[in-house]
Amino acid sequence: MVLAAASTAHVVDAVIGAFDAGPEGRVVASYAGTSALARQIESGAPAHIFLAANAAWMDHVEAQGLIVPGSRRPLAGNHLVFVTAREDIMPFTPSPGLNIAALLAGGRLAIGDPAHVPAGIYARQALEALGLWPAVSDRLAPTADVRAALALVARGEAPLGMVYATDVGWIEDVRIVATVPPALHEPIVYPVALLSGRPPPLAARFFAFLTGPEGRAAFARAGFVVD
Repeated sequence: MVLAAASTAHVVDAVIGAFDAGPEGRVVASYAGTSALARQIESGAPAHIFLAANAAWMDHVEAQGLIVPGSRRPLAGNHLVFVTAREDIMPFTPSPGLNIAALLAGGRLAIGDPAHVPAGIYARQALEALGLWPAVSDRLAPTADVRAALALVARGEAPLGMVYATDVGWIEDVRIVATVPPALHEPIVYPVALLSGRPPPLAARFFAFLTGPEGRAAFARAGFVVD
């Protein structure tokens, strides 16, 4: 059982599909916001691998002795972007002078909940760095994970959203109108680790596949940043 951040669902599914589990069983995955997954692990969820969307939640799980010592490693990176489904919103450059209220036109900015969802945390950091947070903090549509924020934009319930670049393209009619400079937020890193409790051989074998050349190539093909 793999617990993985919602933004990695499409690529982890592809990696599982390419992996030969053999007679040992099968690999399955459950996707949600990283914070929700971390809480599941704390509650004793029967899982073997944790793929988080930021380092802080992996730190949280590791501090409780819930991962196999020495197994943690960075798997991939990402970029944060502004997206819309509206034709009247043109591409723009994120800057301190950006009139984000005019772009929202009375609507809300869809982001992962900045209190605990990694994509929302990165979004808030960027907006604060630009001095735009006061203008949008009461105009948010916070969601349980980044894919839910993308869905709000796709359905027209929010004129603008902040999601990962790799999320775009999985829902029709949503397009990128701005890329957030990486210097405006903490580095977007996806750490992965084996969970403690004597992971079965199949889990160790899949972990090696996921973090090896085949898995990293799948993340690169999906648009993630891979060293």
